[in-house]
Amino acid sequence: MNSFVGDYICKLDDKGRVLFPAAFKKQSEGVLERFILKKDIFEGCLVLYTTAEWERQLEIIKRKINPYVQAQNRFLREFYKSTTDVELDSSGRILIPKRFIEMGGLVKEVVFIGIGDKIEIWDKEKYYSSEMSQEQFAADAEKFLGGEIE
Repeated sequence: MNSFVGDYICKLDDKGRVLFPAAFKKQSEGVLERFILKKDIFEGCLVLYTTAEWERQLEIIKRKINPYVQAQNRFLREFYKSTTDVELDSSGRILIPKRFIEMGGLVKEVVFIGIGDKIEIWDKEKYYSSEMSQEQFAADAEKFLGGEIE
């Protein structure tokens, strides 16, 4: 399993290509060539999954969603609608399709941020304006992680 950490500012060219951070290549277990790109469900960013992690995510969905229930089938359609596969080219760049650039509100500079088993791609300005305060981060850490140690 891959574990991505760090954030890296990259430039998006006029054709929608962006250089994949070399640090993420080093952090990966093996060769990274193909990814699944998805609009994030909760935030205004894009998410890159390795194919192995994407398969793991699909298994979670298969266990919880019944495609023969109308509302759940609509959810599946919406879930897959904002998904595509992308590959690293010979120069180590990813081509982000235009509709995904628009979905993520990406302009010229983007931030790749490693979040464990996935990588988020943010517009630089949006990423830095969305940071929570240190006080809120500390309060959330206590709320979510401050329980008894098992």
